[in-house]
Amino acid sequence: MKTTLSALLGSLLAVCMFELLPAEDWPQWRGPHRDQVSREKGLLPAWPEGGPPLLWTFKDSGIGFSSPAVVGDRIYIMGSRNGVEQLLSLDARNGKELWALEVGDEFQNSRGNGPRGTPSIVDGRVFALGAYGDLVAADADSGALLWKVSMRDLGGSPPNWGYSESVLVDQGRVVCTPGGPRGTLAALDANNGKLLWQSSQFTSPAHYSSPIVIEWAGVRQYVQLTVDALVGIRATDGGLLWRSDWPGRTAVVPTPVYQEGRVFITSGYGVGSKLVRLDASNNVSDVYFNKVMKNHHGGVVLLDGHLYGYSDGRGWMCMDFAGGEEVWSEKEALGKGAIAYADGRFYLLGEQDGTVVLIDASPEGWKERGRFQLTPDSELRQARWLFWTHPVISDGRLYLRNQELLFAYDIGE
Repeated sequence: MKTTLSALLGSLLAVCMFELLPAEDWPQWRGPHRDQVSREKGLLPAWPEGGPPLLWTFKDSGIGFSSPAVVGDRIYIMGSRNGVEQLLSLDARNGKELWALEVGDEFQNSRGNGPRGTPSIVDGRVFALGAYGDLVAADADSGALLWKVSMRDLGGSPPNWGYSESVLVDQGRVVCTPGGPRGTLAALDANNGKLLWQSSQFTSPAHYSSPIVIEWAGVRQYVQLTVDALVGIRATDGGLLWRSDWPGRTAVVPTPVYQEGRVFITSGYGVGSKLVRLDASNNVSDVYFNKVMKNHHGGVVLLDGHLYGYSDGRGWMCMDFAGGEEVWSEKEALGKGAIAYADGRFYLLGEQDGTVVLIDASPEGWKERGRFQLTPDSELRQARWLFWTHPVISDGRLYLRNQELLFAYDIGE
């Protein structure tokens, strides 16, 4: 009897604790840990015909490819309206616009106009980078401008498809990638935008990847990938800790993936991927370099020793993180696209027509649990502007963007 009562009390406590678990914010590019992983539980394990329930659609996000960031009941996203790139705040409960702040002139390109980066929200402030390199800091509640800096002021110039990184905010530093002869990376004071340091030992031009922060061998460092190198930059002063060459072509986009002294990188245009290892003295060596994963810009997710994402030529793939071998691939079920993870499932968005697919996150193979298509289509999207905004999961909602349209779906059980 005592055993049964104890088990019952334990079950009731577990249920209560589960119900009290707070919703997880998605406060920056690729989520809370910059790994495209949500730790939320209690999400739908499969979708009904036609997909999960649509909660609301915001129809004035403007032109652009910025993913939303979510903190509490606020959404922050970038878009270009009336020829001006703007930082917007919405009410996550109903999709109503709360405020808008001008960032800079609209970037224009045959493959898509407008901003690309995702805002970062830290300590009641939001930081956002426009495609021409205008970096703003604003009050997260009111949208009041706190400061503004141009990447040109730091010696940078926009890459061919515009500045696309999502700035990293860490320990009072706003880390950005102006590129150029003064230093590829720069750290600004989050309070006032003043330059703290620039990586004068590393001067590659800016590409399209976003930096991550790691702690290794007692040193905090920022890891960034450009067209010719993967580097570790010391957080305190911008010194170059290590460098690994990379034969990037055309556009190097995906964010590096880190685990326990190992960094995985990949890019498209036939380049491939590699894993590097850091030793206790921050010396770097290659573990493997192959063409198993050639991820263009949809991102990859590391989960339980396996990497998942879309590889050009092979399709959706699972590969072994440590050894670099393919575990499975699936080319017919869905074309190229972006990936996110939550609660045992991957959320995939096909770039061609906005098809959204839910699959098991498993090294056992492709197991589909539902699909639907984003509708209606954008009235502003041109033929060569594809569905390139990554999925976002926060507070039991799935956020998907198609240019001016931002959709919120209820994916909670």
